[in-house]
Amino acid sequence: MLKGCGIMYRLKKILILFFVLVLVLLGCAKKEEPQTLQPLKGDINALASDFIALLVKEDFESASEYFDADMLKALPQDKLGEIWGQLKDQVGAYQDELSRKQEVTDGYDVIIVTTQFEKSPLNIRMVFNSDKRISGLFFQPAESASAARYEVPAYADMDKVIEEEIVIGEGEWALPGTLTFPSGDGPWPMVVLVHGSGPNDRDETMGPNKPFKDLALGLASRGIGVLRYDKRTLVHGQKIISEAEGLTVQEETIEDALLGVAFLKGSEKVDSNHIFVLGHSLGGMLVPRIGIQTKDIAGLIIMAGAARPLEDLIVEQMTYIAELDGTISDSEKANLAEAERLALKVKDLSLDPDTPASELMGVPAEYWLDLQGYQPAEIAKTLEIKMLILQGERDYQVTMQDFGIWKAALDGKNGVIFKSFPSLNHLMMAGTGPGLSKPEEYQTPGHVAEEVIEAIVGFVL
Repeated sequence: MLKGCGIMYRLKKILILFFVLVLVLLGCAKKEEPQTLQPLKGDINALASDFIALLVKEDFESASEYFDADMLKALPQDKLGEIWGQLKDQVGAYQDELSRKQEVTDGYDVIIVTTQFEKSPLNIRMVFNSDKRISGLFFQPAESASAARYEVPAYADMDKVIEEEIVIGEGEWALPGTLTFPSGDGPWPMVVLVHGSGPNDRDETMGPNKPFKDLALGLASRGIGVLRYDKRTLVHGQKIISEAEGLTVQEETIEDALLGVAFLKGSEKVDSNHIFVLGHSLGGMLVPRIGIQTKDIAGLIIMAGAARPLEDLIVEQMTYIAELDGTISDSEKANLAEAERLALKVKDLSLDPDTPASELMGVPAEYWLDLQGYQPAEIAKTLEIKMLILQGERDYQVTMQDFGIWKAALDGKNGVIFKSFPSLNHLMMAGTGPGLSKPEEYQTPGHVAEEVIEAIVGFVL
């Protein structure tokens, strides 16, 4: 199914280098005869510390000497420097290491160093191969040490909720998940939750916030069951890195959502005639494609779903972030110009499938080719099932322009409901302040607004 290369670097959620909550960034070099490199010596914890120290010193030539051959091709020193520079534009200067842990994933040793940057904590995740060389590099938001622990939202009644751990799929791509049922025997209407971009867990955790857990507990308290699961790019990330050639949203997102629907069809506690799919962000963009691949769902819920091409939204988000402080630095101008150039390249209908990911916003050509010409609202218009379109009016990632596209395509279609919420951001959580929300708002503890829960309940029941 997936063959090929070996690097993934992801800047997820509050790190808005690329399309936050919509796109998992998979960099994949064209496969060539591997370069012979000698194994590195020493403890990998020490190697990880040395690598980070070189990044901080901005000695990218020396830092890249820690990479394996595939990483060197996919992320040469100039690109590594570009990524680090963009990262600093977003989260400020590196300050200190807070903690670290070591784990083994798919046979690889992984060092995860939680660091403090000026504006945000950040996990730097380094994947080491058997030669003690870095074969994967991940930059991911980390929960602040002072962040509040998750608290059950006030609208959830835990006396009415039962949770059960399950596994969807089987074999090499099996995924752990959670079924959240109302107490009682059922059968219950069900909602399958489909994540946004990046290696999301089943709760779609962002800092102190867990929007998918909010949805599960809120809906189950009101008589609707929920299936949520860890995303394939989280559970099998290293395997995807090593087999990334040909990856599309079908493998990243759609297949597992369909497996979730199939899993529910076999449960006695599920009303199999009332299974719904809720997609958030990238998931919302893709639920029309899920809808055309199964006849086993009763409706779709699109929550902050993009309706425009991803490459356009990448440039729009980068521009918004760059302008937040009222000025645009020379490095930010250069980044924006490069993003605009690459967006045009992505749109090229004659795009060569062998184009390196480094020339395509760090994403494999096959991923872009699969999405070329995709108009989710137009696909949704062909579906004869009911739909609920939800949008936060303060959302700067997927904006009211996208909501307007959904409405223009589907307004007047039987069974389609539109709801927008003036105070809500991309997580469907309330915020304050003029205009659109800001990335740091995601680090403030909150919950999916009760009015969103009630809108879903009204639609499903």
